[in-house]
Amino acid sequence: MSNTTLEDHYARLVRVRPRMLSFARLHLRDHTAAEDAVQEALIAAIEKNDSFSGRSGYETWVFGILKYKLLDQMRQQKRQGKWEPFDEDAGEEILDQMFKRSGSWAPSAAPQSWGEPDKALENETFWQVFGACMLALPDNVARVFSLRELMGLTTEQICEEVGIKENNAWVILHRARLKLRSCLEKGWVENDA
Repeated sequence: MSNTTLEDHYARLVRVRPRMLSFARLHLRDHTAAEDAVQEALIAAIEKNDSFSGRSGYETWVFGILKYKLLDQMRQQKRQGKWEPFDEDAGEEILDQMFKRSGSWAPSAAPQSWGEPDKALENETFWQVFGACMLALPDNVARVFSLRELMGLTTEQICEEVGIKENNAWVILHRARLKLRSCLEKGWVENDA
């Protein structure tokens, strides 16, 4: 580990807490449960500070702890019957408008160039728009996308967590990617140009 002091870690935790809370709210859709999960993750990070090896970034390590706390909370919501059922047809009409009958892109919906995508990931405005776009997704779509792309679960694990079939998970992921791309192009690519 580097010469980073415990105070440095506390300061980093204070800075990352708002993003952790947003991430937790996205998954749990319950402010109190999200606060609890973040608090548990922060306490675990403080208690396990000596086990941080530096193989990943400190914030990545803390988000890894949060990931497991969120999965625990989601399982608890499921056991308590607080899990919202999936609405299979949510947003179907919007997706239908993006394509022609042949399956090719409608002219108004064709993807725009993002320039250098790697640079977008370093842009704070991109992440603000991404967060807003994630919150605009239907709950079930946002949850499945985040479990896959942000938390790194396999499709099989996602299906087990949310109680859906694999082909349904792939359809939801496809819808999420299309909606996010469209939202990001409107809120970031067009404004960044």
